[in-house]
Amino acid sequence: MEGEHQNQETDQKQQFDSISRLAATKTPEELVFLYKGIQYPSLLCSPETFEALEKVFQPRPDDAMIISYPKCGFNWVFQLLTSMAPMVNKNVEGHIDKVIPLLEFGKPEKFKVMEESPAPRMYGTHLYYGDIPQSFFQNNTKMLVIFRNPKDTAVSFFHFYNKNPLIPSFKSWDEFFTRFMSGEVMWGSYFKYAVTWNKHMDNPNVMVVTYEELKADLAAGIKKIAEFLKYTLTEEQVQSIAEGGTFGAMQEKYKTKNASFGQVLFRKGEVGDWKNLFTEAQSREMDAKFEECLAGTALGKKLNYNVYCKY
Repeated sequence: MEGEHQNQETDQKQQFDSISRLAATKTPEELVFLYKGIQYPSLLCSPETFEALEKVFQPRPDDAMIISYPKCGFNWVFQLLTSMAPMVNKNVEGHIDKVIPLLEFGKPEKFKVMEESPAPRMYGTHLYYGDIPQSFFQNNTKMLVIFRNPKDTAVSFFHFYNKNPLIPSFKSWDEFFTRFMSGEVMWGSYFKYAVTWNKHMDNPNVMVVTYEELKADLAAGIKKIAEFLKYTLTEEQVQSIAEGGTFGAMQEKYKTKNASFGQVLFRKGEVGDWKNLFTEAQSREMDAKFEECLAGTALGKKLNYNVYCKY
């Protein structure tokens, strides 16, 4: 089992390095394509995979599906779940790293591999609510939706763009901020994303967790997630997952697993880093956008904007 896991990690590193070399031969325009009016990375996603997700993949009620806008904590929560799952069912351990967890990434053939995976399966997406096939809702798939305050999300996304060789970079933070606010970035508008998910806060198969609450008390967050997914964990298991799930522990893990990819995924992992880039005018502009889209909503309250996003 250990040798198989190491081989999977080696394959992932080789795939990332290979795609990075291909990306170096592309123009910025070639690294992006539009699907239903939204930008996606052309070397990671394809219309064929989107269509197969709609027509081929069959979600299950005991699946654990993580949903987030980019840079809101998807990889962090996925790592937590990969620690949890073998504690629930030891049979899943050899299947966890066989496919890229984001549903929209990779080739359509990945869904055949996923069909053979034992429960509980774990995967996720950055897709809008409206772009997720209705089969996920009809089959009562458990959806764990991760949100992060929009200012830290924007800053993290900016650095992600400029560190990731597979997508175009930006010349300046000011340029990126303008595009972020207009939704002209990959996976579209943060605020449109938030508005669509706010409508489903009361869905019993949807649970919203914030990056900030996990940072404040990771063990409590793990317990909350486990309860939602109906995973039975001992106190010792919760503590073990929490110790291995800190930002520092995950960053260290990726230094040995795939250093180049780890540098893209994990930067600071801080709350409040937005103050190092936002101007006062930009801060006021986003405050107004939040007020327009989310003030007074259940999700807006959960994001605790006045605590995390005000000078």
